[in-house]
Amino acid sequence: MQIRIPVALLLAVLSAAITAAQQAPPPGEPPPAQEPPPVTFRVEVNYVEVDAVVTDAQGRVVTDLTQADFEVLEDNRPQKVSAFSLVNLPIERAVRPLFLGAPIEADVQANTVVEGRIYIIVLDDLHTSFTNTPRVRRFLRDFLEQNFGTNDLAAVVYTSGRGVAGQEFTNNRRLLLEAVDRFSGRRLRSEALELNDSLGRRDPSDERTLKLLDPLEMERAYNARSTLTAIRDLAAFLEPVRGRRKSMLLISEGISYNIYDPFNNSSAGLILEQAGDAVAAATRANVAIYAVDPRGLSGLEESIEAGGTPSDVTPSQFSVTGSLLDSLRLSQQSLQVLANETGGFAAINRNDFAGAFERVVRENSAYYMLGYYPTNERRDGRFRRIEVRVKWPGLQVRLRRGYVPPGGRAPNPRVAAAANPLDAAIGTAMNSPIPTTGIPLSVSAAAYKGAAPNASVALAIEMRADAFKFAEKNGMLTDRVHVAFSSVDAKGTIRPGPKHVLTMEMSAATAQVARERGFRVVSEASLPPGRYQLRIAAAEENASRSGSTFYDLEVPDFQKAGFSMSGIALTSAGASATPTVRAVEVLKDVLPGPPVTVREFARNDQIGLFAEFYENAPNAPPHGVEPETTVRAEDGRVVFQNREQRSSTDLQGKSGGYGYSVRFPLTEFAPGLHVIPVQGRTLAGGADAPIGRDVLIRVR
Repeated sequence: MQIRIPVALLLAVLSAAITAAQQAPPPGEPPPAQEPPPVTFRVEVNYVEVDAVVTDAQGRVVTDLTQADFEVLEDNRPQKVSAFSLVNLPIERAVRPLFLGAPIEADVQANTVVEGRIYIIVLDDLHTSFTNTPRVRRFLRDFLEQNFGTNDLAAVVYTSGRGVAGQEFTNNRRLLLEAVDRFSGRRLRSEALELNDSLGRRDPSDERTLKLLDPLEMERAYNARSTLTAIRDLAAFLEPVRGRRKSMLLISEGISYNIYDPFNNSSAGLILEQAGDAVAAATRANVAIYAVDPRGLSGLEESIEAGGTPSDVTPSQFSVTGSLLDSLRLSQQSLQVLANETGGFAAINRNDFAGAFERVVRENSAYYMLGYYPTNERRDGRFRRIEVRVKWPGLQVRLRRGYVPPGGRAPNPRVAAAANPLDAAIGTAMNSPIPTTGIPLSVSAAAYKGAAPNASVALAIEMRADAFKFAEKNGMLTDRVHVAFSSVDAKGTIRPGPKHVLTMEMSAATAQVARERGFRVVSEASLPPGRYQLRIAAAEENASRSGSTFYDLEVPDFQKAGFSMSGIALTSAGASATPTVRAVEVLKDVLPGPPVTVREFARNDQIGLFAEFYENAPNAPPHGVEPETTVRAEDGRVVFQNREQRSSTDLQGKSGGYGYSVRFPLTEFAPGLHVIPVQGRTLAGGADAPIGRDVLIRVR
């Protein structure tokens, strides 16, 4: 039987893989502080990365070792370490003004965020009881609220294939919490209880009923295969990500299919093989699995009726209690194997979930990254043991036990080179699991009412050009940059967007300005209402350099009845000097310049913003509308305020909305954080509660 596993939204960017799956510190001076290694996205089948957590006798992480203190062995053969770095990551918290109780959600996304931990949260709803649903939601909410930083990235995946419930990689905590809150366990009833019921239906006089049958055996096997396939594919999905420890948080009560009883379980051999494939994929991708059993410190969860066992069956023939205990042990063992073989750990038989997650964060915040090219270059698909030693006594090293290299022939480089290298670079950057940093990018997006039923999304894409490789031609400096974007909806459907080519031909002086200020592209996308992740990628022609960033966007249904508000486009007078390619002219007449992604401005600058308000009430009598902008300093003081009185008759314009534009200088603003709430209220039938959005800026 072929298994189809749509692994949440990640299917959209992993189409090829998923399609296939559908089948005491040492003495001396400490080394100088190091920057975290860059996160890259590439495929090198002959390159191995090992992350090693080193602790002393008291369990404290040791962070002052050098490359000379390490020895790496593969199958007992010493390996030459070609890359070494200490990764020591803080948990960055969102900044907020003092008068606010919670941070303001960022309206700009950049690929510089990939400087923290990388988590993929796998919610094994196929093997989690419905009764444990609240517990899973609760401890994952605690983890995300207390231990997830703005520099971290995480994704949420359901093993049942509920793509609309998952979440692509993001640093947006709210979106991750919403994905967690959609979780609901759907684990099948225990095999032991099903067999107990089978005993009750057995006719001792009929030889055909002497063998106990589990009526859910096929579905139980399907679920086991689905979970293991999801783990395998997600690990393969993350394999090309280099330079950072990758952690899979597997929330599961363990595989509930007895793989050690092939006589009574026909799929045991296949499932055991798939478990090996999942471990092999995780070790090859250097993905550590941290398994958390939400049952906690509990005994048998299923209730057993005293009279449930037929009188003609002795305890020696069948024991429900004993079978449940065996099932519990087997399910926990499956979690232990997945974790131990990949360098993680299994949190089972414990109620201290907070402590387990604190350990996860600790192990993913301070470790050593070692890379080497193995002396054994054979693609034999056989397990290879990795050992990392440190020369100082009393130190413990934790890492994955080894890995399985790919088998078969290596890809033909001539075939790979035949493709357009620029298109390949764009595709690789856009389809990466996480943003890539070859070209620093930042993006802002604002949704406006468009041609029904779609909304019009205005995009501002800015990129740094200080590392661009300009070529000299006829006394001028030239370069070309290709920019493309696409959108992935909640079902994993990909909508390609337009592609822009920035052709640059400039003097040396102008090129220097471009290096200092970068470039900007203003574009537009037409999208129906829904939840999206925009994927933006750029590639430079004169250099083997590309980058990508993602933007999480909720497109409202502006066509519905009621009062609604668009996104906010922000600009400044100082930003007008940045070279800009205008693919759309939507905001040209209402803003002093093109939309910008920067949120830090000088005091001699001038801010401009634009938003629209919509009201679908065709039978309402003429009434007033009040748009308002209030700027508050970090201490809560009002430093600017603008309120207008508008009439519903303004809706007769082309856009069918109230256009609202405000400009204000920053001359009188004190340095520091400022909050810009833009809101509006309709006065139809009295003053309704306002709707609005907030933007956070910093004045320097």
